[in-house]
Amino acid sequence: MQKNLVIVESPAKAKTIGKFLGKDFEVLSSYGHIRDLRKKDFSIDVNNHFEPQYEIPADKKKLVAQLKEEASNAETVWLASDEDREGEAIAWHLYEVLNLKPEHTRRIVFHEITKNAILRAIENPRQIDLNLVDAQQARRILDRIVGFELSPVLWRKVKPALSAGRVQSVAVRLIAEREREIQAFHSEAAYRVTAIFPVPDANGKLVDMKAELEHRFKTKEEAHHFLEKCKDATFTIQDIATRPLKKSPAAPFTTSTLQQEAARKLGFSVAQTMMVAQSLYESGHITYMRTDSVNLSELAINAARETIIAKMGERYLHSRHFTTKTKGAQEAHEAIRPTYMENVKIEATAQERRLYDLIWKRTLASQMSDAELEKTTVTIGLSNTNEEFTAVGEVVKFDGFLRVYRESHDDEAEGDDVAGLLPPLTQGQTLDYSSVTATERFTLQPPRYTEASLVRKLEELGIGRPSTYAPTISTIQQREYVVKGEKPGKERKYEVLTLEKGKNITEDIRTELTGAEKSKLLPTDIGMVVNDFLTEYFPDILDYNFTATVEKQFDEIAEGETKWTTVLDRFYRKFHPSVEKTLATKNEHKAGERLLGTDPASGKPVSVKIGRFGPVVQIGSADDGEKPRFSRLEKGMSIETITLDEALKLFRLPRTLGEYEGAEIKVSSGRYGPYAQWKSMFASLPQGIDPLTVTLDEAVALIKEKQEAEAKRHIKKFDEDPELEIMNGRYGPYISYKGSNYKIPEGITPEDLNLQACMDLIKIQSDPNKPKTRRGKTTHKKTT
Repeated sequence: MQKNLVIVESPAKAKTIGKFLGKDFEVLSSYGHIRDLRKKDFSIDVNNHFEPQYEIPADKKKLVAQLKEEASNAETVWLASDEDREGEAIAWHLYEVLNLKPEHTRRIVFHEITKNAILRAIENPRQIDLNLVDAQQARRILDRIVGFELSPVLWRKVKPALSAGRVQSVAVRLIAEREREIQAFHSEAAYRVTAIFPVPDANGKLVDMKAELEHRFKTKEEAHHFLEKCKDATFTIQDIATRPLKKSPAAPFTTSTLQQEAARKLGFSVAQTMMVAQSLYESGHITYMRTDSVNLSELAINAARETIIAKMGERYLHSRHFTTKTKGAQEAHEAIRPTYMENVKIEATAQERRLYDLIWKRTLASQMSDAELEKTTVTIGLSNTNEEFTAVGEVVKFDGFLRVYRESHDDEAEGDDVAGLLPPLTQGQTLDYSSVTATERFTLQPPRYTEASLVRKLEELGIGRPSTYAPTISTIQQREYVVKGEKPGKERKYEVLTLEKGKNITEDIRTELTGAEKSKLLPTDIGMVVNDFLTEYFPDILDYNFTATVEKQFDEIAEGETKWTTVLDRFYRKFHPSVEKTLATKNEHKAGERLLGTDPASGKPVSVKIGRFGPVVQIGSADDGEKPRFSRLEKGMSIETITLDEALKLFRLPRTLGEYEGAEIKVSSGRYGPYAQWKSMFASLPQGIDPLTVTLDEAVALIKEKQEAEAKRHIKKFDEDPELEIMNGRYGPYISYKGSNYKIPEGITPEDLNLQACMDLIKIQSDPNKPKTRRGKTTHKKTT
């Protein structure tokens, strides 16, 4: 009989833990949850205290049978799943399904996979915390209720195959509301004035000192009038203020701050960060990666202290204890940190090394001295006006934690955020300008959310928890309510007025690109319509405070302060009647439908709405004798902003351009953009060619190009067997036969192959006992 069986959630974790335990321990993985609510059924008995109906998925039954057998043969079963609510629920499900006995079962938890942590956990086992299990179960059941009852409403009122989720819908609302803010935003112009003063440095060499006027002018006339005053003004230094500044390091990483910083510094998506962090944790390199605590253990603080003193000296040491300020912080975990601070580098993949380096530096910096800076502000007055220029300089007196790590912020350029050093100056000193420039600047629209800034906003509102941020953001993109994409921006003209010493004021009109954004979360038309519908009919579900309150109630369940069925009952009694009422409501128009006007040609109404396969423009209605005409929206169009003229243009396609070699050429627009069609051949229109203005000659040229490309693809055909053909592909010539492809060995000229030679090659490569070649290696099928 095996003395001890340890069950964890993942094979990687099992492998790492197995290294630390002796021969008396067998470590197996449950591969996550071994049972869950049934996928296709509601699986919740609402009338029986919301009793969940769990099932073991078909792909887990063999594993469960194996775990049952191993557990029955062990003296003690150690349930070692993660220390959060999800991990506690996994342990409880294992206990229930494997029919474990309390006297032979131990629950152990640890926040790092090191030998000391594992052995310490085994010395201090506990019982399964049913409060944590109930909190996870309440979240799972409440989310199932919302998804199962809201989705049919969306199918009937908006579009088939849609789905809704409690936290996901609120995340989409944030993105949709930001988009509306941007649509309603009107930029305001003002003139920013800067001056360049050549001043001698410590060596007597002239350097340019830049100063900015504290006031901005609203009109060009005001800016021009000020520059005229500068011509005759005397510029004098009125004040030099120097004050010391201190910058303190950021706290060690929590789940959300790690996701944000990895996005800014490494370009990782939220899901990618969690996947890499999970791998680092399971390999024993970092502590548990789902946490909202900034606390470090005394062991970690001491390890950081030793590393700092050894590498940089005692002056760089400043031990700190950080406290968690997040509302409703979940379990009292440690922050995310390296398990061994002495390991500056690790053996791992490139992504894992980069994320580990970020965690190591952030942890070390949190225990380092403040950076000491000196900030100098120079005030420059004019003799003929009350306006003042200011010049600012900063010098780092002691780099402190900046030697290791500098925190990034959203929408900032990566790099040094410390201003330059000013030259030696004295109060009362007179300055000469070389130029004074008034540049027209515009107020900036609110920025769209990145994955990282959305996580920060959700955390600020108290919505979701460390384990939910990544799946929430992944889900809203998978459901196509939100896409991560780019906005190309628009060109904008702005004016620059320049006064150079001894010259007249010159005026210059320049062009800049504005509004361009990369890797931002953009709501789709379907996302906007679903959000508007849910906000109108289910305001509670979409309410930020309500969603945050539910999270607090889950926390209360975890603390044993509230019964989970009470929370669900209170929610369901209000939610379910809203669903029934909405389903019974008869709407004149479909959700999101917008009437654009009347088609001048037919006199029929033109509208835009969400169709079965996405946004469409419709001419006519179902009540007409004739069938309505439909056209899909082109890329870049939105049902919220499309105009009647833009909608009518969509019906100008397909266009017949004329004939080429006895067949018509038509131009149309499809899923992948505009194209020219001739017989069964399709040629995409290049960017810049408008399908509404393309000529017959241009289309013929595109068709000829496609014919030439196709001719190069087809090397040889066989009249005896039309399904056999020798083709030219991306990786060279090959044989195509009945939907399958076969390699032509090197040294054989494709044109020389006859029908029999081709069939012989096909037969050889179809032989199941033939060794298969993969990336230069020969593999053989194992026979028994």
